[in-house]
Amino acid sequence: MIWQLNLPALKPEGNVWLDRHIIYQTHPWYGKAMKVNSHFVGSTLREYKTDITWRETMNYAAAINDHNPAYFNDENPQGIVAHPMNCVAVTWPILERIWEFIELDDFPRDILATQVHYSEHLVLHRLIRAGDRITIKGKIAAILPHRAGTHMITQLDAFDQNENPIFTEFIGALMRGVECDDHGKGEDNLPTKPEAGANEEVRWESIVTIDPLMPFVYDGCTRIHFPIHTSKQFAHQVGLPDIILQGTATLALAVKEIINREAGADPNRVQSIACRFTGMVIPGSNITFQLLSRSANGDCFFQVLNSQGQRAISRGYLKLDS
Repeated sequence: MIWQLNLPALKPEGNVWLDRHIIYQTHPWYGKAMKVNSHFVGSTLREYKTDITWRETMNYAAAINDHNPAYFNDENPQGIVAHPMNCVAVTWPILERIWEFIELDDFPRDILATQVHYSEHLVLHRLIRAGDRITIKGKIAAILPHRAGTHMITQLDAFDQNENPIFTEFIGALMRGVECDDHGKGEDNLPTKPEAGANEEVRWESIVTIDPLMPFVYDGCTRIHFPIHTSKQFAHQVGLPDIILQGTATLALAVKEIINREAGADPNRVQSIACRFTGMVIPGSNITFQLLSRSANGDCFFQVLNSQGQRAISRGYLKLDS
């Protein structure tokens, strides 16, 4: 899965192919050693504010074909709530232009072109609701060495108009080929989660066919725009076999299955969601959701396989209240 963001225009040197969402190029700094230092950990991002509408929350649930009345029945005296994964649509305007939110003059912005979305961890204090006026405060939570480069985790804390927390997102980017030139920093800042036991047997599985139009619907309903999900030409130009389903869409589908089968269709019971993105899903193919185990205290461990049997989502974890 390719990291989704805009990048500032670079000088037109080398053989440059520019798209409004991503740059693929043979630029002079490509192929050269790129490095980052963990002293950037703790640096804050510019604040972002947004107002949430019922149209946005309903559209997110519609994008993943989730009919749960909790997201749509506005005659409910308690009102409607957003799907737990709606958080990623709220933070997308920051990630789409992350280079504008990093306020450090000396941050090596060139490394942003190497990112792939590698890890996700959402901590939910409550679900988003229409009418929320959200302020998001962010910081670089961790920069860690990885065998393939450097793993940088950005922490985004969302608060309502009364300064009460709504959610915290820890979104991890793997910067391929970028060397962390020290021992790294910030791992203690990250949330922990239990891991599934070795050789867990599948508790249940569900096979779903991904509609060929789903990437387009998800793109339009969530406003998470990125051409590898909707342009065959672009996908082929960057070496992909076809357009691919958004990773957060795959994760949202898995969350939907677990809520409906393990939480009595009550999304308010979800306390946290985490995973690694490790494979591609091609629209028109089947994916398999597998619940590996569930503990008595609500720890659900899952994975998602693509049509080749590869893990599109691995180390999946969802915490339900017990």
